[in-house]
Amino acid sequence: MARKIIAAISDSTLFLREWLVNPQRTGAVAPSSPQLAAAMARWLPHNPESFVLELGPGTGAVTEALLKRGLREDRLVAIENNPALAKHLRKRFPRAHIITGDAWQMDTLLAELPLPVKSVGAVISSLPLLNFSKEQADALAQKIRAVLDPRGRWVQYSYHIVKNRSRGAEDFRLVASKIVWWNLPPARVHVFQK
Repeated sequence: MARKIIAAISDSTLFLREWLVNPQRTGAVAPSSPQLAAAMARWLPHNPESFVLELGPGTGAVTEALLKRGLREDRLVAIENNPALAKHLRKRFPRAHIITGDAWQMDTLLAELPLPVKSVGAVISSLPLLNFSKEQADALAQKIRAVLDPRGRWVQYSYHIVKNRSRGAEDFRLVASKIVWWNLPPARVHVFQK
């Protein structure tokens, strides 16, 4: 129990430090709460062989929830733009495919893996889409659409809890939308299907 508390404090400290350096890139002041992480992880694909792409994993709060929910670590591909956070993730999740890079380059990054990943069963995104222009969000959504399996899901959270649709999701069908109050700040989890 003490080890978990120390790890959570360490993750929060690292996250806050990276936010202070570049708040636009980090997008949040604290890692996702266990409640938010669990709300996102419940949308894993049913096929245990499917790959899952996580965008903006930060210190790995959602990553941990995905693995607890049953995702095999070797089936996780995570793209983190912040080199310090990506290094931290590689230590925490050594069997996962942790890529330091830009999510908008996901197609190239997935193709460059030692065993290229052509499609994924779900995209789990913690990217702060409201920090980007509509054009950038639309471009990301098209990349997500291209990499998703035919019935794949895109799970995205936003701190804009009154809005029913994430930026960039116009070409997706909204499957679910839920507010998670136990998070700092509260967040809405949107689930879209291709």
